[in-house]
Amino acid sequence: MTAPPAPNAALRRPRIAVVDYGAGNLVSIDQALDRVGADVVVARDAEAFRDADALVVPGVGAAAPAMERLARRGLVDPVRRWIEARRPYLGICLGLQLLFDGSDEDGAETLGIIPGRTTLLGGAPTLPHIGWNQVERVRDHPIFDGIRPAADFYFVHSYAGSPTDPEVSLATTTHGGTFVSAVVRDNVVGVQFHPERSGADGLRLLENAVALLRTGAWTAGREPAGVA
Repeated sequence: MTAPPAPNAALRRPRIAVVDYGAGNLVSIDQALDRVGADVVVARDAEAFRDADALVVPGVGAAAPAMERLARRGLVDPVRRWIEARRPYLGICLGLQLLFDGSDEDGAETLGIIPGRTTLLGGAPTLPHIGWNQVERVRDHPIFDGIRPAADFYFVHSYAGSPTDPEVSLATTTHGGTFVSAVVRDNVVGVQFHPERSGADGLRLLENAVALLRTGAWTAGREPAGVA
């Protein structure tokens, strides 16, 4: 008798919950994820997390109003529980910055997943940092598979996360000073740039994310009861 396939083997179009907390237009990221093979649900409350295979938190703007909006929608604790359950999380721009303990931009206390703070870009010739810039990987990770070293991605920000532990740094970028432009820690991946606005390389990064979900290679963690 042939054994049934593992659940992840049948995951043709992973279901990705994109969190909508009023911190940016979600059309571009939704369309990009659909294009690379994901089914997208816009998550305005924790109920939308229930059948998701991954959580994407995008966004632009400042940390304090973002945390206030997440709190108003009852999403702060569900997002934290999702991450603590070792389920796949991708943070984009503000969605990366919110992973740290707090932000120097407005003194906000953020999610506290990655030790460190969000700080102003040091020595920047212009602020905000807007446009294409090189992303220099400091170590390998399958999220960057098939993307050439020092590829250009699109940025819009004035602040960036400064992790206490350098081991979480996945890539850096220089704009005057050098800042961390991608992080990875267990089931959490965060990028300061906008892959959905970064052409073919940005789409490839999102395609890699979907492939990791299909194969179950993103994380071996399992969801405990009560995540949502």
